[in-house]
Amino acid sequence: MVKEFISQLPPDKLTPFKKHPYQVREDAAMDELVESVRTYGILSPLLARPKGEGYELVSGHRRRLAAQKLGLPTVPVLVREMTDDEAVILMVDSNLQRENLLPSEKAFAYQMKLEAMKHQGKSTSVQLAPKLTTEQIGYEAGISKDVVKRYIRLTNLVPPLLQMVDDGRIAFSPAVELSYLNEDCQRDLVDEIDLNDCTPSHDQAIRMRKFFEEGKLTTEAISAIMSEEK
Repeated sequence: MVKEFISQLPPDKLTPFKKHPYQVREDAAMDELVESVRTYGILSPLLARPKGEGYELVSGHRRRLAAQKLGLPTVPVLVREMTDDEAVILMVDSNLQRENLLPSEKAFAYQMKLEAMKHQGKSTSVQLAPKLTTEQIGYEAGISKDVVKRYIRLTNLVPPLLQMVDDGRIAFSPAVELSYLNEDCQRDLVDEIDLNDCTPSHDQAIRMRKFFEEGKLTTEAISAIMSEEK
């Protein structure tokens, strides 16, 4: 039996979820949310769990910020006891249906959910666990398990490259190929991109991955591949 209750809690007493993969952006959508809360209040309670002497926010980080911007003394919160893995899965699922999620947000969210599901022992076989969990994640998200795996690959990108993916400078498919390069090669690529203001095409990314797997991806090779006509 899940122990839960609804309470009015000060927004500042709600600690953001540890390693929360979703960005709480102060953009036009946030402005709209603030106006909605100003007019109608918070219609759906936030979700939190007891943590130490306070509460850890599982879902509702944007509503919490809106309440703070408006100076609301309290917000409605559904407080529920849950394990770390249960909290991760709820946190991920409650946000995945939002529009305009960044590739990096999806990547780290899928990764966190995958690890949580494996911890929960959803599969009876260690060998089958990654396959079955990615299938389940994909089914629940309305995508294939292969797309889930490709998103998770993005977590291997160095921050500057991942930021370029979020900014739309590097497309999803070449980004997945680049995720197989080690950190040194990725940083050499970042330098090449900054130097010549160019980003790799899918074909160029495939060639770099191939060279890397053959042990031939030097700084000079990266420069030569990036100088090719797209």
